[in-house]
Amino acid sequence: MPGTTPTPTPAQQQVLDRIHAQRERLVKRRQAMRQARAAAATQGRVDPNDPLLTRLLTFARLHPLALGAVAGIAALAGPNRVLRWVGVVLPAIARMRRG
Repeated sequence: MPGTTPTPTPAQQQVLDRIHAQRERLVKRRQAMRQARAAAATQGRVDPNDPLLTRLLTFARLHPLALGAVAGIAALAGPNRVLRWVGVVLPAIARMRRG
């Protein structure tokens, strides 16, 4: 019959229930992350306990002129020089974070 779905077996229903529960957890987690980001942005500060990417994005939102200045300097310096400096700075940051 078109338009009807077969009734799942008990094992299939268990899998469907687990999928549904996982989707609900993911939705709640995303909502919590959005709320935390919004709260951090409205507080006007970078939380040092946040992941690095979140801290960078928060800093960028709080200081758009600084971000523009860095982007302008990087554009003037050229891609080769920027990549060379990234190769110097990233290992230093990794060492600082480890110890």
